[in-house]
Amino acid sequence: MKRLFRLPKSTLFIVVVLIVAAIAIMIPSRVQQPQPQVQAVNQLYVFGDSLSDVGNVFRATGGEIPAPPYFEGRYSNGRVWVEELAAKLDLPQERFDNFAWGGATTGINGLNQVPGVLAQVQTFVQNQPKVDPQSLFVIWAGANDYLYSTETPTRSIDNFQRSLQSLVNSGAKRFLVANLPDLGQLPATRRTEASQKLSNFAIAYNQSLANTLNQFRKPDITIAELDVFRIYRDAINNPEQFGFTNVTNACLGSSANCDRYLFWDGIHPTTAAHKVLGDFAFEQVKTIVR
Repeated sequence: MKRLFRLPKSTLFIVVVLIVAAIAIMIPSRVQQPQPQVQAVNQLYVFGDSLSDVGNVFRATGGEIPAPPYFEGRYSNGRVWVEELAAKLDLPQERFDNFAWGGATTGINGLNQVPGVLAQVQTFVQNQPKVDPQSLFVIWAGANDYLYSTETPTRSIDNFQRSLQSLVNSGAKRFLVANLPDLGQLPATRRTEASQKLSNFAIAYNQSLANTLNQFRKPDITIAELDVFRIYRDAINNPEQFGFTNVTNACLGSSANCDRYLFWDGIHPTTAAHKVLGDFAFEQVKTIVR
């Protein structure tokens, strides 16, 4: 009877280790370390001024303000940036709540007594018993604090902090916040004595805003920033990259193709510019949706 061949114990041990290692390699890594699932935005809440208003002032004034050729209650010649953002997020109308009023400041009362952002947020919090953590909260305001009012950056930021804290206290977890463009380089301001002062206000506000947002960021609170100041600056310095041929004048009242203009009137951007803002906003939102 022949004697069976047997491996030495040391060699057998090495073979077993290699087999186990090979099996481990073949096991998909996702089994070893599950990846977190992406949580899409399922509700959009917007607080702000005329740059985000989709008809609140228009309805309140019986369709008188803003009148045509302004587009269906928007302070532009077409859809505004938050509508572009909602479309990119694939949100139906019933999941898009817009509290923005043309003329709003960061405080309680805006121009002509419209609700400022702080009042808009207070109304929301009082009427919203529970906030879905997958909702996205958008805030963009501050221009009217300096263009038509006497607020200072310190006071404006204090108003903003109170609004943001109220939303956080109500359960809001995800935010998109826009800063101010260079207010001294708008068609209505660039040739005025207040131009430099308005530019300085915008810069001071934006710096304080960035610091404030850093203070609110936590593991469970994510904040995306839309750098409107930079976007406007880039569009003014390199208009051809954005498809614009005129970045200094208002298109309203002319026979020009407004899709090639940055500004619709002396203050507000064209719908073409709003689309650019909406595209940038969507890219920023994607960085916090998880």
